[in-house]
Amino acid sequence: MSDATNMLVDGEWRTGVRRDTGDSGEFERSETSFRDWIDGSVPEPGAEPVDNPEFPAEPDRYHVYICRACPWAHRVALTRALKGLEDVVSLSLTQPERYDDGWEFSDEQPDPLYGADYLREIYQRADDEYTGRVTVPVLWDKKAETIVNNESEEIMRMLDTALDGLGNGVDLWPEGYREAVDERIADIYPRINNGVYRAGFASTQAAYDEAVDDLFAALDEYDDLLADRRYLAGDRLTEADVAMFATLVRFDHVYHTHFRCNRRGIHEYEHLWEYTKDLYQTPGVAGTVNMDHITRHYYGSHESLNPKRLVPTGPDIDFTEPHDRDDLAGEPPAELTTDATIE
Repeated sequence: MSDATNMLVDGEWRTGVRRDTGDSGEFERSETSFRDWIDGSVPEPGAEPVDNPEFPAEPDRYHVYICRACPWAHRVALTRALKGLEDVVSLSLTQPERYDDGWEFSDEQPDPLYGADYLREIYQRADDEYTGRVTVPVLWDKKAETIVNNESEEIMRMLDTALDGLGNGVDLWPEGYREAVDERIADIYPRINNGVYRAGFASTQAAYDEAVDDLFAALDEYDDLLADRRYLAGDRLTEADVAMFATLVRFDHVYHTHFRCNRRGIHEYEHLWEYTKDLYQTPGVAGTVNMDHITRHYYGSHESLNPKRLVPTGPDIDFTEPHDRDDLAGEPPAELTTDATIE
């Protein structure tokens, strides 16, 4: 990946059309473009449910396109799994590597809806004059044949609120916790979730140093926070934990080395490491983690960071070893005590 990006411009695929870094070398993430809501969604604390009959809350109407490597897509896949929506919202994968033609399908990872070769064809179906990046996740309406939304945080919230009654009853945004959950999500996004990218794609020393300082200051703070609470919002597993986990589970395998976030690995943190293992061992979570896809994507797709595309064989860490979190207040939702399998 260079400081240029590949994207659709007026419905046509272009390569190297604009920069992803600012004038001072800071990585700048683009805004997502499709931002509709499923009927009945509650976007924020205190809001009235969205009235949008164009996208009704129905089983087997929606499909999510993801890549197992992408942390933003992982948040959606994990929410879907934890809420037991596997039979309600269908899901398919792209290949983990992303080259000049963007996210692509293959014989191994086909598009089950239209037989498309590239994810950009799905965007073109939604808008044949679309201008913007082609990203995962994508929430697709199979009846209206269009993209509802491609912003991971909003798709998580839709699965958690609009489709809540169609799953297993797990509530990842519970009353009494909602403001705290949203505050945590808003805090960890710039400092941790996107912080690793700010470090990895910085193009000046000053921008990199600032990003790394911000990132590890945040990790240190959350390590302290998790010393006496099981989850980020207290004693309940919530969307905030889903958002944090998607970064932490990738950190030591890719962000530490590939993005030069190497002051410390997550497995070297006293509480963050135990927290990560606890989440990984929550029923339904491990099945959403594909470390092969994760490492293949990062080390194989970013040629400017890894020109020979060699994939490291380590580190050798075990997410399944015992953790010490059971003595803290809270436990995984009772609905998750049985095994949850993921395709």
